[in-house]
Amino acid sequence: MTAKARAAEVLAFFQRQYPDADCSLTQTDPFRLLVAARLSAQCTDARVNEVCIPLFERWPDVQAMAEAELAEVEQVVRPCGLYHTKAQSIIAMANMLQERFHGRVPDTMEELLELPGVGRKIANLILGDVYGQPCIVADTHCIRISKRLGLCNSDNPVITEKTLRKLLPGEEGSFFCHAMVEHGRACCKARKPECEACGMAPFCRYAQAAKKESLNK
Repeated sequence: MTAKARAAEVLAFFQRQYPDADCSLTQTDPFRLLVAARLSAQCTDARVNEVCIPLFERWPDVQAMAEAELAEVEQVVRPCGLYHTKAQSIIAMANMLQERFHGRVPDTMEELLELPGVGRKIANLILGDVYGQPCIVADTHCIRISKRLGLCNSDNPVITEKTLRKLLPGEEGSFFCHAMVEHGRACCKARKPECEACGMAPFCRYAQAAKKESLNK
């Protein structure tokens, strides 16, 4: 099976198994989703969603966040960890949006990457979920599952992103990555993947190798 055929099989499985797969960060406003994505580094999406409630009650938009006091933002985002760095980048991000982009979240990879604290993962999330552009959000679930399925054998997120872009229809990238997250949490876990319960086991290299190893014991 070619990598492209394998990717088509995975996509078809996800469409059956997770037809409503969507971003687990609940913010839909472009700026708020950008902030939530920044807060999600080394933090669960569930915790970020909780923290975003008081955060956006206090600073609801770009202008308010640009004028925020660092110490006050730090106190609110503290539960997300790395609170000093995250608070700094959120305020700096808001200021750059005000000064460079007239308060609007940009819609190009190049411009998004200029924002403090924004890397390719966050930029791809914004491009896909907000602007409907082709994207691949190469997070830890995407990288891990892509390796196990034989779609990409790299731990490098940029390589994973570029490889999957070649294998998938552009319009399916956002859905595919959200489904990867759901599957990673439900079944294809980092430490103890539940291969026996996985519908992709018949064409999963990791599952087949684990099965062969078990039979040889």
